[in-house]
This record gives sequence, C-alpha cells and structure tokens, in this order.
Amino acid sequence: MQTVTSKLTKKYQATVPAVVRKKLKLKAGDVIAFEIENETVKLRKASPIDIEFSSALVPTLSEWESQNDEEAYNDLQTI
Repeated sequence: MQTVTSKLTKKYQATVPAVVRKKLKLKAGDVIAFEIENETVKLRKASPIDIEFSSALVPTLSEWESQNDEEAYNDLQTI
C-alpha cells in the first residue's frame, strides 16, 4: 500500500497528488466521489450515476443556502 499526502488550504481545499490522479485517470473538470464509512474515507472518480444523483439533490437544498445558515452551521462536526 502506498500513502501520499496533501495539505488543506484555509478554504479546506486540497490538491489531488499526481500519483492519485494518474491511478484514477483524473483530468481537470472530472468529478470525484468520497465514500465515507466510519473513520475511513475513500476517494474515487465519480460515475455517471453519482453525478446524476448529486445533480438531482441540488434543487432540494436551496433552503439552506443563506449566509446566516452558513455561519450558524459552519462549525458543526459530523459523527
């Protein structure tokens, strides 16, 4: 098993290391998916069904898009 790291920016963004991009055959504009199970998170290239599902959810989430909501929930942690 190979381990590579990437540092988060102040905006919680990270660069996908070259070795990971190559392994997943990622290119600029590709969508990635995060699979979360307990304390483990797996990164993979998103499939068309992932993208379709996410796109279908977007219109249902607009009620939580205000700046007040962002400030109120910004520090919450998931369990």
